[in-house]
Amino acid sequence: MGIGQHPLHRLCVKLSDRTELSQEDREAILALPLTTSTRSAGQHLVRAGEAPSSCTLLVSGFAQRYRQLSDGGRQIVGFHVEGDFVDLHFSMLNRASQSVQLLTPAKIADIPHGAVIDLMRSRPAVAEAIWIDSLADASIVQEWVVSIGRRSARSRIAHLLCELGLRQEHAGLGDRSRIDLPLTQERLGDALGLTVVHVNRTLKLLEANGLIRRDKRTVVISDWDSLADVGGFSSAYLHLASPKEVRQSSTMVSTKSPTLFE
Repeated sequence: MGIGQHPLHRLCVKLSDRTELSQEDREAILALPLTTSTRSAGQHLVRAGEAPSSCTLLVSGFAQRYRQLSDGGRQIVGFHVEGDFVDLHFSMLNRASQSVQLLTPAKIADIPHGAVIDLMRSRPAVAEAIWIDSLADASIVQEWVVSIGRRSARSRIAHLLCELGLRQEHAGLGDRSRIDLPLTQERLGDALGLTVVHVNRTLKLLEANGLIRRDKRTVVISDWDSLADVGGFSSAYLHLASPKEVRQSSTMVSTKSPTLFE
């Protein structure tokens, strides 16, 4: 199996974006023991209250992290794309406070919790990269709080579309202006604190203003700058490397031009 097809390749590139890793650091990441499996849309990778024994990496697919309330309501608190650990903080805290559910068919890699801890203890640069990546995740959550607390419905949706487009582009999954969005309007509402009716009305307004186009589950951002203005969007909170830096770190992992995953 070539480096580009290794289940941990995208993780290796992502952590290389966070801090400078040596060749030995990258080889240690790729040498982590793992078990891969394919899962169906709708399956849970972890449920609130569980004590995970492994860290789950999303090799392919799209997932949501959410809290279920006692009255049956649901608040989505994050989305995961390829290359994301979906439950690393749960593993470190020994108990999941939220559930993670797949929204698409997916391939996952389960890595024993102890192996990740040993890697972080033996490779300080890798530990730093994982720490920075966790801080970036926390930054996203904080930005979502700002959106729900202070932004209008129009700004919330525009902001989230810009975020997802940029995150997918950075992960090597396409262009920021074309988002494969496996989200129902109900899930968008659960993420943004809006009713389905409000989400539907706002999407139609963004479309009528020429900012987006919808084709089933694909959203095309027709005017990126204008949509970013509507959402008050700045990518600073995502703490992403620039495209040039992404290309450089990809080259450091492999001197080839790999297809990341089949």
